[in-house]
Amino acid sequence: MEYLNLSIDFNYNIAIIGLGYVGLPLAVEFGKQYPTLGFDINTARLAELQRGHDSTLEVGDDELAEAQYLSYTSTLEDLKACNVFIVTVPTPINEHKQPDLTPLIKASEIIAKVLKQGDIVIYESTVYPGATEEDCVPVLERVSGLTFNKDFFCGYSPERINPGDKEHRVTTILKVTSGSTPEVAETVDQLYRSIITAGTHKASSIKVAEAAKVIENTQRDVNIGLINELALIFNKLGIDTEEVLKAAGTKWNFLPFRPGLVGGHCIGVDPYYLTHKAQAVGYHPDIILAGRRLNDGMGAYVASQLVKGMLRKRIQVEDSRVLLMGLTFKENCPDLRNTKVVDIVSELRDYGVQVDCYDPWINPQEAQHEYAITPIHEPKSGDYDAVVIAVAHKQFADMGASEIRALGKPVHVLYDLKYILPADASDLRL
Repeated sequence: MEYLNLSIDFNYNIAIIGLGYVGLPLAVEFGKQYPTLGFDINTARLAELQRGHDSTLEVGDDELAEAQYLSYTSTLEDLKACNVFIVTVPTPINEHKQPDLTPLIKASEIIAKVLKQGDIVIYESTVYPGATEEDCVPVLERVSGLTFNKDFFCGYSPERINPGDKEHRVTTILKVTSGSTPEVAETVDQLYRSIITAGTHKASSIKVAEAAKVIENTQRDVNIGLINELALIFNKLGIDTEEVLKAAGTKWNFLPFRPGLVGGHCIGVDPYYLTHKAQAVGYHPDIILAGRRLNDGMGAYVASQLVKGMLRKRIQVEDSRVLLMGLTFKENCPDLRNTKVVDIVSELRDYGVQVDCYDPWINPQEAQHEYAITPIHEPKSGDYDAVVIAVAHKQFADMGASEIRALGKPVHVLYDLKYILPADASDLRL
């Protein structure tokens, strides 16, 4: 127990459980200073990392090589030497939009099998307030036979990874930390402070840290929902939404949100964790759920607007060919998690449209596995009745209006969802 008031010279042996978009960058930073073991059940993922490459492109090959104390495993036995376990597994929602804690519970069971006196378990996965102590700790106690805050301890330090962002990295984003006792909170804070150059913010409790994380993306979701609703209104009024937002943005305190599809593993998911907990304690969160409903419906709205635009040009919708440019949930990254572009695909197929998806960033096998979509290798000029710029990849912006227009038939509709073209260069904008 003497290590609860450590300096950063303490002999940490760190295990990172889950090596995805969150876990790997963290493992690399810890692996530059401390013995660090990256654990993942995906052996193909481990094999590529052992070869020195990250297919998510979050960590470069050179950065991987710099983590001299980092090793990888899928073997439970290897975790026994570790004394700090950091959980970075996904926390998705199910088909009923309810939190799915299965990955978190399974990770807790794995750790509990090797948990020993004095160990600390830190959770980074996004959860609702109370999940660490109410859902995870009982699993750790039951499987390990140890007692919380006597034999082992917990912390919570929410991840703040922004996939594809090369400016805001794990070390340059201020880190919120917390612990299950004041001493453990200080130990957790010291540990993160040793790698986070931006500094740390020590929350007063695990629940406060959990709540802080879940409202970060809830706030963004609600704001985007408002702008999406404004876009729907302005479209009916025949006003260009971007022009309105630019004009309003001349005031210093106007928030620079833009309309669009809200996907990804965070903004489109995290609010459901908070609303689940709110409803569990008897409160119905009207504003948050209204924003969710509106944002979840944007794919269908885009498809209907496109169909109307095609009809105005007397293009037959059934059996037409539409090109969707971009399939990832955001620009300039290969992340397909919870992408809402698939909602446009689904809606257009219901109209009898043949949809081609083109995205130079993605792994085609992953698109097929996750969404049963086989992306095309490259679009052909003059093939399409409509072209939709769904993701603002740099490659698409570099093409310009004339090159994108060339992909369409002599009479076609160009829908620019992301404002990458001048206002007069497309037929439709969100």
